[in-house]
Order: sequence, then structure tokens, then C-alpha cells
Amino acid sequence: MQWEKLLSLRREGDTHKRLRNEQDETRLGFEVDYDRIIFSPYFRSLQDKTQVIPLSKTDFVHTRLTHSLEVSVVGRSLGRLAGAQILEKHPQLAQIHGYRFNDFGAIVAAAALSHDIGNPPFGHSGEQAIGSFFDIGPGREFKDSLTAKEYADLLRFEGNAHGFRLLSANRQGIPGGLRLSYATLGAFTKYPKESLPHQKGGPIATKKFGVFQSEVSTFCEIAEELGLKSMDLKGGIGFCRHPLTYLVEAADDICYTIIDFEDGINLGLIPEEYALEYLIKLVKDRINTEKYRGIPHMPDRIGYLRAIAIGTLVQDAVRIFMEEEEAILKGEFNVALLDKSRYKAQIEDIINLSVDRIYQAPEVVEKEVAGYKILSDILDVSTKAMVGKLNGKVSSYDKLILSMLPIEKGQPEATSVYAALLQACSFVASLSDRGAVHIHNKITGKQLQDQNL
Repeated sequence: MQWEKLLSLRREGDTHKRLRNEQDETRLGFEVDYDRIIFSPYFRSLQDKTQVIPLSKTDFVHTRLTHSLEVSVVGRSLGRLAGAQILEKHPQLAQIHGYRFNDFGAIVAAAALSHDIGNPPFGHSGEQAIGSFFDIGPGREFKDSLTAKEYADLLRFEGNAHGFRLLSANRQGIPGGLRLSYATLGAFTKYPKESLPHQKGGPIATKKFGVFQSEVSTFCEIAEELGLKSMDLKGGIGFCRHPLTYLVEAADDICYTIIDFEDGINLGLIPEEYALEYLIKLVKDRINTEKYRGIPHMPDRIGYLRAIAIGTLVQDAVRIFMEEEEAILKGEFNVALLDKSRYKAQIEDIINLSVDRIYQAPEVVEKEVAGYKILSDILDVSTKAMVGKLNGKVSSYDKLILSMLPIEKGQPEATSVYAALLQACSFVASLSDRGAVHIHNKITGKQLQDQNL
């Protein structure tokens, strides 16, 4: 793979080639990507989606929105630092094509900003709830109406693939969705393959899937423009990752490792004395012990350690990226950057403690259980109504549901069972946590009960 192609500024519908030398330096194309994402309704919904603690009653805990903003900031630093070294190694990128180190930072920042944009409500249990609905729930009745790949899309519903759909799918009067640059869409796609075949133990790019059947042709066009190397998946379409995807992934890994740990300490789920104990190897070379001891408030002390720890991991991730750049460009680097980190043992210790004390905390488990029921109930009525509409067999109840649920406004009419089901799933996945609860209350009559009607 070649950087000249990987940094493509092309957008859906372009009729002429966009050249970096011709860009307006006051508002570069990659920066436009960031703006379009942050002003999109999909991004705004992240303000009420779970990061760790579902429907938390505290203002401190991170949501998907604050997490995404933080990942974007870390990603921008990773991109700029790596970009400066890439330009030193490949001077023709700057001398001939006009690329700057900020371009790399802008691409990674935009992709990182949107990395969770397709995630359903209630955290990762939301994905599992949708999949279970089609595996062992009422959605199983649709299996015979779908191809194997279409059914796999729903059975293993993936927030990454849904994110690509939101960013790129055509809407009425808006071809190409947000019309992001192909470089940003490539960097966003963490798992550049379709849902089948499902492979275990292979390259990290095949761990999950990142493209629904409805967007496969779109992604193939993007992959061709970027020059992504094709993978032999024996019956499936897939490509090697865009190199900058590794930096987007590293930004996410760094943030959820360190910041979820910080959340747990501030919530009292993890004792403060664990902070320095678990972070000491990440901060020991840069910490000012006198300054640390002089900070009177616990959240500020933890924040000081967090900032140093993130800085350490950023530098380490860039080091690994540049050491492995040739293998990455050949499509031969098959693990996450932090899997090669000199701090891998410390990272694993922090994650294991977070799993034990935070992710499996009673408050988290209880809300995830409720989330399963809520999403399953909404899917039950919405899928039946959507498929009934497609088949011309809409009951009076279905009509009421369709009038109440704003299912993918602006989307083309579904012309197949798969399209109808995917629209219903996309609607549910796009809901915020409280939005899902509100709609569930409506369809179960709880809202009327609360109003004493």
C-alpha cells in the first residue's frame, strides 16, 4: 500500500480529483470531515449512550460522547507525531504532493471522533441484545428469508458496521451520507470485511466485521481508491487495514484502559491507592512526586496520573507504529499496536482490574439486563411492522407503530426483507439509552401508567 493513495481526499460523487496542493489551508478537506461528523445527529446522540455505567445518575461518568471526544484528542496527537516521522521517511509526500503532518492528525482525529458512532444503547450488551433477538428470539423467524451473509449481519450485529452505514449510506437527497473523504472512511473501518466468513485466531482485521451487505459495494470502491490490499477470505470480501486505523485503535485502547480506570476510582469502585500502584511504571519517568503529593483533591491527583500515563502510551504507540510501518504497508502487521507495547503487562493488569471492579459491578450488570429486554421488545414490534409494510400486510397495530417510530427518516423504501430488518436494527441502534427507555415505555403502556391514565 502507498501513502499517496491512502491519503486520498476523494468523496462520494466527486467528478474531479482532489489534490492536496490545491487545498485551502484554512479549512482542509480532512478537517471538513471532523466538522461534518461533530454536527451530525448521530454524533449528538452519543451524549446519552453508555460508555461504562448505563444510565448513570452521576455527572462525572463518561458517556460515548465524552469518550469519543477524548479518543479524538489522543488520536490527533498520535496522527501528528506519526505524520511528522512519516514525512521524514517519505519526503515526496510533502515535496511533491504537499501533505503536512497535520493531515495525518486530522484524519485520525476524524476517524476516532466517529469510532463509536454506530454503537447501540446500553454499551456492548446492546450489540449482543440485537444479535440474540435474531439468534434465539422472535427474529429467528426471518432466517429463511435471508441469505447466509444477510443473516450473519443481523446475528452478529456489529456497531462498527453500523457506524460505516451511518457515515456513508445514501439518504434521500443526500448521496453518500456525510460525504467524508475516503481516507477518513478507510481509517475508520477497523474491520474491513463482510460478516462471513467468520474467522477466529486470524489477523486482528478479521476479528469482527465492519461492513454490512448493504454497503459492501461502497466499501469496495473506497478500498480500490485507497489501494487497500485485498485479503483471501475464501468466499468473503475483505481487505487489509488502512495503516492509520492502527492509530485510531490505539487511541481508543489508551483511553478506555486509562480513563475507565479513572472513572472506577472516582466512583469508589476501585481504591485510590491502586491508582499509583497500577500506573507507576507508566508515570515513574515523568511524575513530579512533590507536585503529586501537593494536590489536595483526589480527582485532581488521579487526573494528573491519567495525563502522564496517556502521554507515555502515546509515545510508545508511535514508536511501535514507525518500527512496524513497512509491515503495516505490506498488510503483514496483524495485531494491535498496544499488543507490542513495552507496557503490555501493566495495561493487562489495569484492564483485568477494571473488568472485575467496574464492568461486572452490580449497577452495570443490572442495567445491561434491562437493556436486553428493552431492545428486544422494540425490535419485536419494529421488525414486524417494517416487514409487514414491505409485504403489504400491515395490521392496525403495525400502522400505529410505524407512525410512532421515526425509523430512519430519509432512507429509501425497503425493497427486501433484509433491507427492512436492517432499517429496524439501525433505528434501534441509533437510539440513546434514555430514548430507548422512553419508546419502550410507550409500547408497553408504562408511560400511561406513570401518568395515572
